[in-house]
Amino acid sequence: MDLLPQLTFRPALPVVLNNVDYQLQEAQLKEMDRILRVSGLEEEFAQRRLLIWLGDRDEANVPGKVMARQLERSRRALRCVILMSWLRFPYREMSIRVAQCALFQWFCGLDRMDEIKVPSKSQLQRFTRIVDAATLKELNALLVAAASRPAGDVGEQALGLKNELELKRIWMDTTALKAPIHFPVDWVLLREATRTLMLAVDLIRRHGLKHRMAEPKSFQKQMNRLCIEMASQRRKVHSQKGRKRVFRRMKKLMKTIRAHAQRHRDLLEKKREQTDWSAKQAAQVIGRIDNVLEQLPEAIEQAHARIIRKELAANDKKILSLYEPDANVIVRGKPEAEIEFGNSLLLAEQQEGLIVDWDLHRGSAPNDSRQLRPCVERIQEAHGVECVQAVGADRQFDAPAVRAWLEESGIYNGVCPRSPKALENKRHAAKFQGIQKRRGQSEARIAILKNDFLGNPLQRRGFENRELQVGWSVLAHNLWLLARLKLAQDAEEPPEELREAA
Repeated sequence: MDLLPQLTFRPALPVVLNNVDYQLQEAQLKEMDRILRVSGLEEEFAQRRLLIWLGDRDEANVPGKVMARQLERSRRALRCVILMSWLRFPYREMSIRVAQCALFQWFCGLDRMDEIKVPSKSQLQRFTRIVDAATLKELNALLVAAASRPAGDVGEQALGLKNELELKRIWMDTTALKAPIHFPVDWVLLREATRTLMLAVDLIRRHGLKHRMAEPKSFQKQMNRLCIEMASQRRKVHSQKGRKRVFRRMKKLMKTIRAHAQRHRDLLEKKREQTDWSAKQAAQVIGRIDNVLEQLPEAIEQAHARIIRKELAANDKKILSLYEPDANVIVRGKPEAEIEFGNSLLLAEQQEGLIVDWDLHRGSAPNDSRQLRPCVERIQEAHGVECVQAVGADRQFDAPAVRAWLEESGIYNGVCPRSPKALENKRHAAKFQGIQKRRGQSEARIAILKNDFLGNPLQRRGFENRELQVGWSVLAHNLWLLARLKLAQDAEEPPEELREAA
């Protein structure tokens, strides 16, 4: 399905002087642009999207110009999301920055001589959902394969690196991908429910459908005052009695708020034609209200059991957030983070820091030792059975089953042993020392991905959206890393004229 790209005239990038940071960013984007093209990643992405778009259509009856336009749109979507993930811009700011910056327009393929059509914030959001997480893993495997392919192979594209990136040694570690959840999570849920319901009610009232009630903002103010009063009880004498008294007032107020929200929800469902909303717009507001109303009784009971009856709920039955049903309680046991809320993320990297595999867990993550073998097998499936020859990880990945499987597979065990005696026996081996010394960089790799690409906490609602964002961020991170390696390599090599003279 080879289509010739439509001939377009693109203006040259302006030359910007006296700004080193801009020049470095320009060099990185130009290198990322080259890697996208020579690795085959961009073309593979566009072809996959075209097949999805064609669906049941007869390809012979689709004009070539239409298919070329779809390919161009797919390439533009890929580049926009990669740039947005690299710079960690929100949708609205990304749309504004692209409209302002000629360099960003060039990288995204939006620069034209006559007019520039910048994607809106809504279109950017749709771009992030243009593929699923499994496809992003396959595209990342394609990029890793191009980086690990020798540059001299005939008939294959290489990235121009001096030495291919080897996959013989793999380091892995787990981290908690935090969700935007407040702590404590019992009575705070009532404040979040109040805010969501009253904002929806206010929106319905502003579109002409009203039921007799006080101003919605007044209920938010009342709940905020009660939350402040609840938080201050711990510093008072008889704090337990004070907490119970304030919580009972919260429950009474919540009953009124719930009734007002239900009435306005039913009013919108019956008289939607009297507003200027479409059926989909009304369904969006109704779904927002229903999501809270369905969970509200259980959230109130959870807070009642904890505050009034002094009962603790099991982690698997606890509502942590009204908007993140897939968030989990993650016991980290670290001084700065004893407990975190979110999802467990496994990352595997190679020597230069290229992320070769990841896995974001929807539910409670299995023990680290049970994640090692599936991770190695995924890498072997993507890049060959004999590609991994050594594995390094911390002591949480050590287990008898792991040691037996690594020995059976002929893979060097660089995992730090749990047993002090076993560690004493292995720590003098030069190969083990090298692997464990390099393992410290995995913590830095996790910090770079979380803080510079994902955001900490990750501001995405829903597990599917968080999983997609992880996939896009890993892809953008690897492109950025490969671009840096290539630029560093070019800076070390003398100019071609000097090489010829020598």
